[in-house]
Amino acid sequence: MKTDFVEIFQTIRASLQPFATVGFSNRINSETSFDLWSDRNVVIDGKKRNEVFFASVIIQKGHVGFYYMPVYTEPEMKKIFNPELLKLLKGKSCFHIKKLDDTLMLQIEDALAAGFKLYKEKGWV
Repeated sequence: MKTDFVEIFQTIRASLQPFATVGFSNRINSETSFDLWSDRNVVIDGKKRNEVFFASVIIQKGHVGFYYMPVYTEPEMKKIFNPELLKLLKGKSCFHIKKLDDTLMLQIEDALAAGFKLYKEKGWV
């Protein structure tokens, strides 16, 4: 069980990094923050966009924030989450992580894979 925020951040960032090679780019890659964006020109809900946010991880004061946009753009995605991960969801797309074990990390990795599949199907990546 990981409780050190730097270690939690680094573990989640390591799971995000491979997505930078399959259509996403990162704008911020620091010791405390990492994010992924799709730079495709798309139309979402009738609005033209030249980028779409996918996910990020950031060390906050009292937790590590895992921001996961697919759950915001497609609320039905909440159904794929196990209760352990879902109870960490604060607001619409931010998970507050204070402890990370292998089970929770596997759930995050599964969510990233499902989100990538969703973005691929929508043509956003």
